[in-house]
Amino acid sequence: MHLLGFLASLYSFFVSIELIAGGFKLFGKDLAHAIMGYTSNPLVSLSIGILATALVQSSSSTTSLLVGMVAAGTIPIRHAIPVVMGANIGTTITNTLVSVGHITRGEEFKRAMAAATVHDFFNLLSVLILFPLELLFHPIEKTAHLFTQALGNVGGFKLLSPVKVIVKPAVHEIIHILHENPVLIEVVGIILLFVSLKFLTDTMKKMALKRIEAYIDEFLFKTPSRAFLLGLLLTTLVQSSSVTTSLAVPFAAAGLLTLEQVFPYTLGANVGTTVTAIMAALITKDPSAITVSFSHLFFNLYGILIVYFLLKRIPLTLARKLSELAISKKPVVVVYIVVTFYVLPFIIFITWR
Repeated sequence: MHLLGFLASLYSFFVSIELIAGGFKLFGKDLAHAIMGYTSNPLVSLSIGILATALVQSSSSTTSLLVGMVAAGTIPIRHAIPVVMGANIGTTITNTLVSVGHITRGEEFKRAMAAATVHDFFNLLSVLILFPLELLFHPIEKTAHLFTQALGNVGGFKLLSPVKVIVKPAVHEIIHILHENPVLIEVVGIILLFVSLKFLTDTMKKMALKRIEAYIDEFLFKTPSRAFLLGLLLTTLVQSSSVTTSLAVPFAAAGLLTLEQVFPYTLGANVGTTVTAIMAALITKDPSAITVSFSHLFFNLYGILIVYFLLKRIPLTLARKLSELAISKKPVVVVYIVVTFYVLPFIIFITWR
C-alpha cells in the first residue's frame, strides 16, 4: 500500500509540473513580461525565494514551481538562480521552529537551537559569498549549463520520455476539462503540486524513517562523511530536507548528537533536497529547466566546498552564540525568525521591485 501510494504521489507530482508549465504557456507574453520584471532584479529574486519558501516551508515546492515557469519560458535561467538561493535560506525555518519546542528547558533548548540554526548560518553565508560571485562571473549557471549539455549529449533527456508519455494524457484531459483556462490550470497545478509532495513525503516517511530512527546512533554519525551521506540519502528518500533536519533537532537537544555531527548531516540534506527539482526538470525535457534544477545542486556543492571546508568555524560559532543569547533573552528567537525569514526579504522586495 505504501508503494502504491508512493507511485500515485509521484505520478501526481509529474502531472502537476506539466500543468504548471502548460498553464504559464497559455497565459501568454503579458504575464511573462510582468514576472520577468520582478525577477530581473537579483535581490528581488532572492527575496522572492526566501519569502515563498518560508511561507510554504518547502524548498521542493518552490524550486519545482520555478522549474515549471522556466520550462514555460516565463523566467530566464539567470533570473531563476537567485530564487533558488533564496529557497535554500527559506527552507531552514522549519527546523528552527522545531527547536522552539524546547524553549522551556534551558540547556536542552540551547543545544536544539544551535543544531537548528547552524543550517541557517551555512545557507546565509553561502548566499553572501556566492550571490555576488554569481552576479559577476556566473559560475553556478555555467557549471549547471555544462552538466546539462553533457547529460543531453548522452541521451539523458530521453531517459524520462516514457514517463512523459504516460503523464501527457492526464495533463491533456485536465486542461480540456478546465476549458484551457490558464488561471484554473495554474490553481489546479499548484494545489496538485503541494498535495502530491505532501503525500510523497508522508509515504516515504512511513517507509523509511521508522527504519532509519532505529539506527540513529554513534555508528551513523561516527564520521562527517557518514553523517553527510545519511542526510543525503534520507532526504532523497523522504523528498524533504525539512523532515530530515528537523529529525536531528530532538537528538541534539537530548545530547545524543553534537553540533559538529549535525552540521555535515544538514549539508547532506541540502544536497538531497535538490533531487525533487531535478526530477521535475527532467520530466519537462527542457534544457533551461534542467539547468536551473542543477544550479540548485551546484549552489549547494560550491557552498559546501567554500563554507564547510574553508570557513567551517563561522556557522558553528554563530549558531552557538545565538543559542547562548536565546537562553537569557528568549524574545531574541522570535525576532531572529521573523526578521530573517519575513521582514528583511519583504523590505528588499518592496524597495527594489
